[in-house]
Amino acid sequence: MLNVRGLSAGHGGLTVIRSLDIAIADGEWLALLGPVGAGKSTLLAALAGLLPARRGEILLGGEPVEALPPHVRLRRGLALVPEGRRLFPGMTVRENLEAGSHTVDASADRRRNLDQVYALFPVLAERARQLAGTLSGGEQQMCAIGRALMASPRLLLIDEPTLGLAPLVVQTVFATLSVLRQQGLTLLTVEQNVPLALAHADRAYVMGSGAIVMEGPARALLHDPQLPGRFLGR
Repeated sequence: MLNVRGLSAGHGGLTVIRSLDIAIADGEWLALLGPVGAGKSTLLAALAGLLPARRGEILLGGEPVEALPPHVRLRRGLALVPEGRRLFPGMTVRENLEAGSHTVDASADRRRNLDQVYALFPVLAERARQLAGTLSGGEQQMCAIGRALMASPRLLLIDEPTLGLAPLVVQTVFATLSVLRQQGLTLLTVEQNVPLALAHADRAYVMGSGAIVMEGPARALLHDPQLPGRFLGR
């Protein structure tokens, strides 16, 4: 599904990730872990096209996309749910969801996608006419995920999906992601709740200072005694 080879990217004059390699198989759930400042969000932004690749390749379905703008990558099936949700607060829930469907050509497909989002998150159907800025944090996260799903992605990148959410809502979000994965969607999630991420993912990469410092099956990493030290910089 996704192969990243020798990727370097950053902000302004600062290179944050250097010569990074990762791979995600079709239908896999990959967790991306690491301490604050490790470069996880920078990597997702580079994959989505929000930051240019300074070096390296990003192959989606075997085709290079590193030179393509974000909206073309979205059409190719790569969608990002950014950290902080970034909804349009003055627009309704439905308007926010429909904003994610601009790459979907047929109105029938948009209607089908909307129905699927409402089935996943019934509260969004109840709040369809409510302004997104008045939703709770959990509802906003559901709306952000739903907006990305409106584009019919093959690969969903999600940056900190549970940040600031109540424990019950966290479980709801991860239960929904599990359903999406069972339906065949490929997932790459950045998550600070390490036990939760590793309990759901198939594999995981751990980043530190812009590089991959550990990788392997999620269950094995969950019990690896070296893992805590990677988050403390040792």
